[in-house]
Amino acid sequence: MGPILIINPNSSAAVTQGIREAIAHLEPARGPAFEVTDLPSSPASIMTVEDVARAGITLAELARTRSDASVVVSACFSDPGVELARTLVPQPVLGIQEAGILTALARADLFGVIALSPGALPRHRVKIRAMGVEGRLVAELPLPGVSAEASGRDPELYAMCVALGRELAAKGAGVVVLGCAGMAPIRARLERDIGIAVIDPVQAAAAMALGLAGAPE
Repeated sequence: MGPILIINPNSSAAVTQGIREAIAHLEPARGPAFEVTDLPSSPASIMTVEDVARAGITLAELARTRSDASVVVSACFSDPGVELARTLVPQPVLGIQEAGILTALARADLFGVIALSPGALPRHRVKIRAMGVEGRLVAELPLPGVSAEASGRDPELYAMCVALGRELAAKGAGVVVLGCAGMAPIRARLERDIGIAVIDPVQAAAAMALGLAGAPE
């Protein structure tokens, strides 16, 4: 059985390593291994629509070269390259935004999202609307435009995430989805500090990929 290929569409080695660490406990003793990589030609954070488009093409091209992979995951909350890759490869292709939101909906009626920046909100909203779940979104609240790496490591940004998470809970959210793969290191601590469930979308996509890959023969 081929590996589950998880592609970080940015070029941050720290974010890529954070993804590896976040999903290490999910890797089965028997079954597909997780292979985590990134795109060295991409910026260190996917911040603009142009970044998403360019990274998406590169990700889809990489997916097309990996016929050995059992599942491909786009590990950026804007799901770059997912729709394109699905037209190019026969394997399942997952995006962490879709996976994270679907997992959140299995935990609570209403959900909220913490995003990296105000500029991310419009493109995330397009996907949420396309999924048909806009009515279950309490709000998506942004950090003030920060890097993917800093979002999961900077103490001041963590304090902002706590404040945003508590605001989402006060608005009625029963679960919060982290809006960036870089936030993976703070999931458990944030859940404790805000008192409601917090979904790391990378973990959500990895768990979903394991189900799609199936049991070893």
